[in-house]
Amino acid sequence: MSELVNDNKEQKELFLGRQPILDINQEIVGYELLFRSSECNRSDYDCQDLASASVIANALASFGLHEVLGNKAGFINVTEDVLLSEAIELLPREQIVLELLETIPLNERNHQRAVALKAQGFRLALDDHTYSATNAAFYQFVDIVKINLIDTSNEALGEMVEKLRQYPVILLAECVETIEQFDECRRLGFKLFQGYFFARPVVLKRKAPDISKIGMIKLLQSMRGDIEIEDIEAIFRNYPDLSYNLIKLVNSVNTGLREKIKNLRHAIMILGLDKLRRWVQLAIYACSASGGINNPLLEIAAVRGRFMENLIMLRNGVPRDNEAVEEAFMAGIMSLMDVLFETSMDQILLELNMSDAVSEALLNREGKLGALLALAETIELVNFGEVQSLVEAANIPLDRLLEAQLDAYKWRSSMEIAEG
Repeated sequence: MSELVNDNKEQKELFLGRQPILDINQEIVGYELLFRSSECNRSDYDCQDLASASVIANALASFGLHEVLGNKAGFINVTEDVLLSEAIELLPREQIVLELLETIPLNERNHQRAVALKAQGFRLALDDHTYSATNAAFYQFVDIVKINLIDTSNEALGEMVEKLRQYPVILLAECVETIEQFDECRRLGFKLFQGYFFARPVVLKRKAPDISKIGMIKLLQSMRGDIEIEDIEAIFRNYPDLSYNLIKLVNSVNTGLREKIKNLRHAIMILGLDKLRRWVQLAIYACSASGGINNPLLEIAAVRGRFMENLIMLRNGVPRDNEAVEEAFMAGIMSLMDVLFETSMDQILLELNMSDAVSEALLNREGKLGALLALAETIELVNFGEVQSLVEAANIPLDRLLEAQLDAYKWRSSMEIAEG
């Protein structure tokens, strides 16, 4: 496997800032998720809309909301364009607080949109806010008003708190830097707190292959008209990186999902076509790097998935849409994700909620799928000394085995030609 790692030249690093939000007992009740473009703990961006979209896209499908938030609330900054977009509705409403940035005009259009999101179950906050009587309509339904202590004098702070007391809002003090500020805000009636006095933002980091824009565009084009789930699944099958992000997305959007994911079609059905379309639009917008499927590890994973499903079809005499065949494909394309993301397979499986058969195969090469995965890996290494015993265990004639491998390479080549 070390030889494969050396060939992996398309890795990139993703970053996400996370700062805790605490209650009056200084217990963490949530985290604000912040845009970061590097390990430097500051927000450098050219476009605020892009920064907001990137935080949502990365939290949902690259890091995974459960890994970032656990069971805590997630506070996410939204610009006016993001507020008005359908993509925001991907977020799990029971866990996310939408922070309306101070740059958003509190006009009638944005009021109606915010009310609609509130009706869907989202909690809403006004970020870096300064009181104004003209915003009374917003104060009637938003959940939280965040006041920045750096930008607010002590006198103005007391006046704002007094005026906001007539509304059913929770006050959150931002940029709390001293014990004196914390005590004073608590005395004034603030219930939530955030700032360097408690903790500086932590920058989360992970390795990831560049997401395939070609695959994303194909998905978006395919969903403009009537399309069968099988056709969408066929696109995902060609792009292992998208398949991984799909499964992460399903787990993020469907918090508390108890049903284990069996295959790509199952994941698409759980997510639903509307949410899938929203994610594709968001990811295309948020992805700043152009690219296609030129990572050698992704190539190997795609071929391996096709090869393994061919083996199941040969051995069991079943069609390609059989559930066992689809599980074999899933095991194949996911088998290199630990190398791609430079993490353990145990961690990958904790994040993905895969079926037991796929998990056993990926983790320990156990079960029927595990035996086929070990066979696929052995053939790739041209270790024919071990192939014979594995072939006998799999109960597949050697000539049919080579036929299945040739089909896998031809299938992958046909996809490259179609992209070219």
